[in-house]
Amino acid sequence: MSKLPFPGVTFLKTSKESECLKNPVTHEDVVELLKKDISLSRGTQALLESIPFSINDTTAGSETEMQAAVAGKKDFIDLPITIKESDYYANLIRRSISGDASKKLVSTLERFIEENTDNIWENSLVRFKRKNLNFFAESVLKRDLLANKNDKKRGQRDDVQKFVFDKDGEEHIRIPVSYLLKLSLADIIGSRQNTPRIIHRTGYRLMNCFTNDNTSPETCSFHIMSLIPETGMGRVVAKEKAFRYLFSQLLVMYANEKFGLNESGQEVMIYMSPHTPIRQKRLNDIISDSFYRELFMNPCLSGWNEGKIKHSYMHLCHEVLSRSQLNGVAKLRDAGIIINNLVVLPNISNTSLANNGTHVSMGSRMLSRMLIDPASGFTHTHEKYISDLVVKIVEHFLPLFACLYSASPYRIDFWDFHPEKVLAFLPHELDYTHLRMLWRRWKKKSKNKLFGNSLTPFGPLWLDKSLSKIFALKGDFVPDFRLIDYLVCLMSTEQSPALNGIRGNTTKLKNDLANLGVFHQDMSLYLLFKPREFDLMGFSGFEGRYYSLFESFERDLGNAISLQNLITVLAFHYIIEKKVTHDHIPDIPFIESERRQIIFDAAIGIPTFYIRTDTPNLFLKNIVSKTRKVRNSRRYPGYLRVKLDEYLIALFEVLSEDSHPFIDMFNIEGVMEDLKARIDPSGDARTSTRLTNDILHSAGVKSPFELNGEQFNMASERFYYRQLREKHMMEALHFLEEDFRHMDMTIINNNEPFSAALDYVLQGMTLSRFLRLFQKDFLKKEIELKSIIQMIFLMLIVEHREEAIQKRMRVIYDTAPVYRAGNA
Repeated sequence: MSKLPFPGVTFLKTSKESECLKNPVTHEDVVELLKKDISLSRGTQALLESIPFSINDTTAGSETEMQAAVAGKKDFIDLPITIKESDYYANLIRRSISGDASKKLVSTLERFIEENTDNIWENSLVRFKRKNLNFFAESVLKRDLLANKNDKKRGQRDDVQKFVFDKDGEEHIRIPVSYLLKLSLADIIGSRQNTPRIIHRTGYRLMNCFTNDNTSPETCSFHIMSLIPETGMGRVVAKEKAFRYLFSQLLVMYANEKFGLNESGQEVMIYMSPHTPIRQKRLNDIISDSFYRELFMNPCLSGWNEGKIKHSYMHLCHEVLSRSQLNGVAKLRDAGIIINNLVVLPNISNTSLANNGTHVSMGSRMLSRMLIDPASGFTHTHEKYISDLVVKIVEHFLPLFACLYSASPYRIDFWDFHPEKVLAFLPHELDYTHLRMLWRRWKKKSKNKLFGNSLTPFGPLWLDKSLSKIFALKGDFVPDFRLIDYLVCLMSTEQSPALNGIRGNTTKLKNDLANLGVFHQDMSLYLLFKPREFDLMGFSGFEGRYYSLFESFERDLGNAISLQNLITVLAFHYIIEKKVTHDHIPDIPFIESERRQIIFDAAIGIPTFYIRTDTPNLFLKNIVSKTRKVRNSRRYPGYLRVKLDEYLIALFEVLSEDSHPFIDMFNIEGVMEDLKARIDPSGDARTSTRLTNDILHSAGVKSPFELNGEQFNMASERFYYRQLREKHMMEALHFLEEDFRHMDMTIINNNEPFSAALDYVLQGMTLSRFLRLFQKDFLKKEIELKSIIQMIFLMLIVEHREEAIQKRMRVIYDTAPVYRAGNA
């Protein structure tokens, strides 16, 4: 073992006076308020159980972004039809005839439409006859087409003609898949007379859970869950997400049949896929940014009272991020990464909003209760102070998640390995020093070497492709490309730290970033681990936004959520014990970049990173002091060279030692053993490894470098909508079988509404028998419409039961007092 660079590091004690200069509250003020109701006479265990996010205190939910696609021939699919019928296409042809536009541009666009051998059209809308909707679904559509759903007097949206049109004398509707899910559920609810109240009311409630992200269908948790040891902590969230995924698949199956989509040559698919589809990126290179927004920005028919306003916000996001990446090129020049004016400019239309991930939000009952109760003395100012500090602490542990629990494998060809393209938004996320270090090591990692020297492409595509072929320049393989291709966090400015614990700092930072052409004041600030403030969200907590694609709901997502909870409660423990204050993690952009570079290195697969020998980040310094094989850098004087795998081991050891009481309390020893296996780079426990191996197996190759970028990335997309989609559905069915089996054994006859609803659906059959028959038809892909409706009804009954259980738990835990002196 090499000599540690920081032997015997101890945490500094922050003076109350210096803290007061920066914040209206002090660290001691916050800790005193958190601890004042805790009876120290009950001992250490009572104290640990009373920390925010400790046992029985955490609630959780998730948002899932899914990929939508429509399979079928070009003559029947909305996307190619819309392109061909657009003014953009007509104008392009006229301009090419007159010589004002290149004929090559027209032929390239036509090839995009004609040469789709897979007949898969990602993010296409669907179109079908309006009469296929039943009465209830039609009433839902009419309301959602209003300009303001709470004010019928304002009439319909002024863009309603985009969604309703006449064809062959019949009225048709044209909608995105995200809205199709909601209409499908509405149609199922209204498909039968005298539907039991449990089914109808639950289905009506769940319609609000089907909305959209900027482009993709998005669903949010059907109910809020309590993380308790009895239900496996994070496992309960993974189970709900799997349930929601299967539910969504059934809605698609119903819509394909009932709305006549299959009959008209359209087959809708939804599945998990983390990055923008390759063909959508190709189309984006052909068309204008405005036309791209017209094709792919979601119209927001569901989820907002004034959908047109939300739709305009989606346009704003796309415009801002497109401009932001272009402005990043100037930063690369200022950083010395681009050393001349020979650059390949990124497209003025950015596709990163079509990336898909999962956001996991956790709330603290204790913090929320204190913020509701004026007598607690705990205000939004205190919440802001402690939330920002928790975020800074947790960010040090985030490399444990990238690739280990979620991933997005991606191949980059040599001719695409331009810094102005592959570094994406990193110029806005990292300091110039760390950006240069990362780029040098990324070039070294890639397979772009000639006589031992790293090359980058020169620009002319014909030249770069020729060099790639002659000298075997293969580009690179990135295990979690989504974290690089998307703006996942924004670096602070010197004048406006985002996490200094002072209210209003994010607004000030957004104004600074807007002036720099990086962001917009109206957009929500992007962070990897984001505070969820009580006065905005109705609860006090945090949202993890660093998850890409999970290979397994239970194995990956369930364990990751348990780990997220553990790290969060450990951060509060550090704060309450005064082991970490804001002074230990200074609010300097360079220091912010220093800790965040590590997660980007992990996502790219770079094996080392560098930190300053005299870094003022004492929390990071303490972790590095426990990291093996650290040495002084020969290339960068004043810096330490740290191996990523060794840093992960150190994080694991810090977590195991400092959070040991919580590990026992949460009963997650198995999660820690699983984490230890994932850290081992020689094993196959990492999600990135398993996903990559599955993609390679489906493509019939042994290495990502046996395929070029387009071949590998297209193979990954095929794997996602074929094998992985079926695997996720089978895992969800396994969870459902668990629920059905339990319900068969515990149904109480005197629960009349519940039993009556089951009898209405099953007509004397047991849940387990129905599921066996359903699974048999599912494997044969011969599920009838009647069976789909029955299964949806049963799942609505299950959801009613689960929501009732969680509601009872909330009543118990939300009203449970914090330990007080004198309590028995």
